[in-house]
Amino acid sequence: MTTPSDPSYPAHWEADVVLRDGGTARIRPITTEDAGRLVSFYEQVSDESKYYRFFAPYPRLSDRDVHRFTHHDYVDRVGLAATVGEEFIGTVRYDRIGPDGRPASAPADEAEVAFLVQDAHQGRGVASALLEHIGAVARERGIRRFAAEVLPANNKMIKVFTDAGYQQKRSFEDGSVHLTLDLEPTAESLAVQRAREQRAEARSVQRLLAPGSVAVIGVSRSGGGVGAAALRNLRDSGFRGHLYAVNEAATADLLDGVRAYRALGDIDAPVDLAVIAVPAARVPEAVAACGEHGVQGLVVLSAGYGESGPAGLDRQRELVRQVRSYGMRLIGPNAYGVINTAPEVGLNASLTPAPAPIRGRIGLFTQSGAIGISLLSALLRRGAGLSSFVSAGNRADVSGNDILQYWYEDEATDVALMYLETLGNPRKFTRLARRTAAVKPVVVARGGRHTPAGHVVPGTRLADTTVSALLRQAGVIRVDTVTELVDVGLLLASQPLPAGPRVAVLGNSESLGVLTYDACLAQGLRPAVPLDLTTAATPEDFRTALGAALASADNDAVIVTVIPWVNEQAPQDDLAGALRDAVAGHPGKPVAVVHVELAELVDALSPAGVPPGTGARTGPVRPTPSGAPPEGTALPRPGTPYPDAAAPAASTPAATAPAAGGAGRSEAPDGRIPAYPAAERAVRAVAEAVRYGQWRRANADAGQVPAYEDIDEAGAAARLAGLLADAGDRVLTLTEPDAGALLAHYGIRVLPTLPAPSADDAAAAARTLGYPVALKTTAPHLRHRADLGGVRLDLTTEADLRRSYEELTDLLGTPAELLPVVQAMVPRGVDTVVRSVIDPAAGAVLSFGLAGVASELLGDTAHRLVPATDRDAAGLIRSIRAAPLLFGWRGSDPVDTAALEELLLRLSRLVDDHPEVVGVTLEPVVVATEGLSVLSATVRVARPPARTDLGPRTLPSY
Repeated sequence: MTTPSDPSYPAHWEADVVLRDGGTARIRPITTEDAGRLVSFYEQVSDESKYYRFFAPYPRLSDRDVHRFTHHDYVDRVGLAATVGEEFIGTVRYDRIGPDGRPASAPADEAEVAFLVQDAHQGRGVASALLEHIGAVARERGIRRFAAEVLPANNKMIKVFTDAGYQQKRSFEDGSVHLTLDLEPTAESLAVQRAREQRAEARSVQRLLAPGSVAVIGVSRSGGGVGAAALRNLRDSGFRGHLYAVNEAATADLLDGVRAYRALGDIDAPVDLAVIAVPAARVPEAVAACGEHGVQGLVVLSAGYGESGPAGLDRQRELVRQVRSYGMRLIGPNAYGVINTAPEVGLNASLTPAPAPIRGRIGLFTQSGAIGISLLSALLRRGAGLSSFVSAGNRADVSGNDILQYWYEDEATDVALMYLETLGNPRKFTRLARRTAAVKPVVVARGGRHTPAGHVVPGTRLADTTVSALLRQAGVIRVDTVTELVDVGLLLASQPLPAGPRVAVLGNSESLGVLTYDACLAQGLRPAVPLDLTTAATPEDFRTALGAALASADNDAVIVTVIPWVNEQAPQDDLAGALRDAVAGHPGKPVAVVHVELAELVDALSPAGVPPGTGARTGPVRPTPSGAPPEGTALPRPGTPYPDAAAPAASTPAATAPAAGGAGRSEAPDGRIPAYPAAERAVRAVAEAVRYGQWRRANADAGQVPAYEDIDEAGAAARLAGLLADAGDRVLTLTEPDAGALLAHYGIRVLPTLPAPSADDAAAAARTLGYPVALKTTAPHLRHRADLGGVRLDLTTEADLRRSYEELTDLLGTPAELLPVVQAMVPRGVDTVVRSVIDPAAGAVLSFGLAGVASELLGDTAHRLVPATDRDAAGLIRSIRAAPLLFGWRGSDPVDTAALEELLLRLSRLVDDHPEVVGVTLEPVVVATEGLSVLSATVRVARPPARTDLGPRTLPSY
């Protein structure tokens, strides 16, 4: 019970967390083996902190204290410690108490809680993280309230409690502040938790992308190899901080003009970021040196980890554990590197040769180094710049989710481009993507449909079209190829969002205009008849026509098509200037250019340089031989607070469409107009911008998750606990009575079904239910197959029932094979099917379609992510192709869609509240003109994962 090797030790309480300053710590239960660590920890705490903890001078812990604070039953007495390395930096414990305030056991549901944080680590958010985790532990053990006594002068601890977002009571008793916290999560506590998570994870990425000093470990003396290349790229791209080279065999003071050291420990100055480029077998030694030196983050370029097989995956897991034990974050292993083009940083800690990409408004994340090279090259060829670039390799620690947290509030990034092979934590990704997409576009290309080597998350079971629909629901712009990723990113980074789908097409080629027109129709846009300027058109003709199209209230976007002039002096530069003049004269609408073999025009439309105000860099800035920055260079100040994040855009009138980057921009910041070599590519980019703009406007009000007063969440939890008590790791399919009882806790009534193993039993069941009734087979091969004759409806008498029973058994088999049942008849309506499933790559998914051919054969099924809002539910039933059947198609009576939406929302709540519910199928759901009837329900349950996105903050475990 008291050691990690004991079977009763709650290993699932262990978690790595990111603290407020971006560093990490491990939270775990305290065991009997921690006596020495506890004493050492207490000795480093100031007398003032000890006084605040014990309300009296308490210089040292007695043997009895140490025994008490290290011996727990993990039910009524629990202690957690936050550790860095093997040392405690903070502790928290609770003791269950009864109404009289004395020690108690269950069913007592209150506990006294107390914290102690080492002074050197106060202000890092340690206590807040410990409160989240001890609160989750307490809820798991049946504790609903925390009580705490705090001295009035202990403002820091009072603030920890009052800022947590829980419902609380506060009183002043006997010279101390008495606080009582209700541990039931609230919307406010969840918002506080996620805001802290965002700030901490963004800060951890900021420390990796804006270091004041970098050491490259593994620089060869010959100048060859990965380490030497990384060092050259850092140096030649103008890194503004201190730069060091580390090689254990170094014999000179300089390597490639950079101060060299035989060991990292020999550097007599702080090192913020270490780039490791040594063989995998030597990486642990390098990591240990970094941890001892106080390095904040690592970029591990070394290969030989998860991508190489099971042994490499074990090595990768151990690497993550070691890195986090020192409170560091890791990009990699097998990474390509990171780039930050901010002029005050100039970081190119990657394998991209200098000079680094120019400054721009696009943030780029990839998991694959090869794809990173391809994307960087494509952006460079088309004159686009970057704000930051991360290629995370096996992304064993820092993932796309962390980068989204950073980009969300990064004012230098207007568009987020991501190439993802897996979604990692899917619930968290969609949550972060939805929030980020509310202020800036998130464009995602997903490579591979299966789990790649080096990644330990499972692939999806959903169809690719379904995954795309779910990502679009979260506001993500899903594209299929890296080419489309660049195409869409360029348009969004340089042009305002269109206010609608109306597109003007003009150019000097009738044929190219028609192709563009057809492509617009294929993408669901509303193009006007193309305006043919003829091949004799001059740049002035283009300027006049484009200005008129932009000024027209009938157009939301313009696509210009251009073919080469048949003369000796092609006026590409004049044309580019004319187009820019027209755009400048009529800002607020996006423009894209389609060209045929006019590379010079592309260059002219994409001027070299950077957007105004970002600080142009005319050439690489080399550090001095000592590794110090050039004279006059200002290093980033550690701990600089972020500016306030932009608020989500409000509903925007058509005349003032929101800017793509979310900064209120109404025109391209630098006169850049994106150009495309094919009409289809330009139109696809414009179409994605149109759909994203529509999503932004529609989701200004994201809707609400209704709170139904009749939902019995606690009763459902208790029932699930009983059902899974002996389940082990198995997935259980509940019996019909158990499934019905569980759904009833959430107000979902399943029509009663009575078994009919014989004709007499069928007659008895009908008398119980009342005529008219239905007789159905429930054998797996006949279930929901009315076309095979396994269903008899509207049986109004016993004679009809017995005759139908005989016909079924004569036609299809014996009662033992058919498993017949009897149900009461319900009002006629439209048969639908409602499902929810936990998908490994998408999280909890809610699905809806019409029962039978429409969904099974034609795939006419719509999907939404859980938790669904009232807007999601309304959109779900309207997004299938057969939706008109619900709304009075061809004179039929409309059905009760409000009842259907309520059913969807109740099921969404059930799945969201209880991760034990891994699958639900309600089929058929008969929706009548008034009300609906659930005729059958299948529910699958299993033990939930140890941590979910709804639990306390935690990094993915290894």
